[in-house]
Amino acid sequence: MADSRTNRVLIIAEAGVNHDGNIEQAFRLIDVAADAGADLVKFQTFDANALATANAELAAYQAEASDCENSFCSGQLAMLQRLQLSEQDHMTLIAHCEARDIGFFSTAFDLESLDFLARIGAKRFKVPSGEITNLPYLRRIASFQKDVIMSTGMADLDEISEAIACLEAAGLPKDKITLLHCTTEYPAPIEEVNLRAMHAMADTFGVAVGYSDHTDGIDVAIAAVAMGASVVEKHFTLDKNLPGPDHSASLEPDALKAMIRGIRRIECALGSAQKQCTASERNNIQLVRKSIVAARAISADEVFSEENLTVKRPATGLSPMLWDGVIGKRASRPFKPDEVIEL
Repeated sequence: MADSRTNRVLIIAEAGVNHDGNIEQAFRLIDVAADAGADLVKFQTFDANALATANAELAAYQAEASDCENSFCSGQLAMLQRLQLSEQDHMTLIAHCEARDIGFFSTAFDLESLDFLARIGAKRFKVPSGEITNLPYLRRIASFQKDVIMSTGMADLDEISEAIACLEAAGLPKDKITLLHCTTEYPAPIEEVNLRAMHAMADTFGVAVGYSDHTDGIDVAIAAVAMGASVVEKHFTLDKNLPGPDHSASLEPDALKAMIRGIRRIECALGSAQKQCTASERNNIQLVRKSIVAARAISADEVFSEENLTVKRPATGLSPMLWDGVIGKRASRPFKPDEVIEL
């Protein structure tokens, strides 16, 4: 999913439902993501009635973070109904993304929402962790023949394997799949992050991997890039203290900027797999390497030995790697102390 020519990490700023059902707030989230330098800003597309039953309870983190006075904590359905974006909302947000030169992205949570995103020209699709065991959903998303980013929170390798098999059986080439390691808790306990699972997935399935980060702070997301993540996704908000299910576990604008700046620095530092002297290092070779020099005054025709030779900076004469070939030879002329040896 990263650009194969530049190895540029795809950074997804996850606005999610942090717009709280307010389109102006959604505009401000787009502005924050664009100003921070994200590649994509991601929302969520769903029909609340198609997503949850009336009896579906809130997750513990949602109940703790929700504003009961605004009906957020009366159950999932009531919460989702408040956070649902209309089709017109989507078109308005896409136009604002275009104006701010940032890509619009959204996760669909039901079949009708998938079809809607396909109709409006979505270039890629996201399988959220909760849908990795949803066979009809996987078949529908594969039918679009677009790049698919699949979060793997709560899943083991067997479940991931089955989901990939479903996508492939429905006609999606494997090279269009990117797996995101994820720990589905908000915030994710640091001892449960297990970034090495990215390597396990890459080795097992032979696909691109990335990381969907639910930890506090920005260090784990940056570390994931150092470990090979080609995609990083992170929730952000205008203010962690806003009412709503995801604000408290999201980055505020300055932290989002810092994370993206850190990721770009790390991807630049990763470089290539070659080990060689760099352009800036060449200037230091002569200064910090050494030459074979006279340890004391040496007369002409004297035999070079470990007693009359040593090695010192700078590297303007014979390399110390030639030491064994110099020992035992005779001096062609007198040498003063510290003078570089010539054969």
